[in-house]
Amino acid sequence: MNFYAIRAIYLFELARTWRTLMQSIASPVISTTLYFVVFGSAIGSRMTEIDGISYGAFIVPGLIMLALLTESISNASFGIYMPKFSGTIYEILSAPISYVETVIGYVGAAATKSVILGLLILATARIFVPFEIAHPLWMIFFLILTAVTFSLFGFIIGVWADGFEKLQIIPMMIITPLAFLGGSFYSISMLPPLWQKITLFNPVVYLISGFRWSFYGVSDVNVAISVGMTLVFLFLCLTTVWWIFKTGYRLKS
Repeated sequence: MNFYAIRAIYLFELARTWRTLMQSIASPVISTTLYFVVFGSAIGSRMTEIDGISYGAFIVPGLIMLALLTESISNASFGIYMPKFSGTIYEILSAPISYVETVIGYVGAAATKSVILGLLILATARIFVPFEIAHPLWMIFFLILTAVTFSLFGFIIGVWADGFEKLQIIPMMIITPLAFLGGSFYSISMLPPLWQKITLFNPVVYLISGFRWSFYGVSDVNVAISVGMTLVFLFLCLTTVWWIFKTGYRLKS
């Protein structure tokens, strides 16, 4: 394992974050804070509890997960797209670095940025909304697992995209709507029976449900199923990345 190569890619990607703090960190934290102010403090105080949890506290895991999903994809996709766009990807491909080391460097940096962002949002939420974390170790586990999984997914999008506009299509048109419809602002048990069954086809439901369980011990879906579904998606992403490097899809052409 070429740890020097992994470290070089990892630190280079992290350095880009520190150069763009307003865009990478400040902007998503401020945007999510507005949700806490409006839905948590203002509207939340006028709404009834959900599963014995105040509405402001109930939406905290969903909002953190929403930011985590979009930022993981954005960080990883942009990180691998820029070398493709500038042509420096060929230097990486010709260097004595395996594709495993390349993926660890890029995905590791993207996941690290997303986890830091998630923890910052968590700390910010505590200012506006009182809440407790019932299972802190499980919370960290879900945070890291989701960040790594969707950073891999973002890596795939970055390889697939052949223009800057395509980098935003899936996060904006697919991931964000799925997160809003996946129980970020409500429990799916509040939906009519038919819609409850339809919602279970939304993969983001399992992420938000498991993450909320780590906070309050309540969930819409069994936590074991949430972990299992996330691991299945992680495996699919790993398989796709393996195929990309095996075939050179949009990397060598």
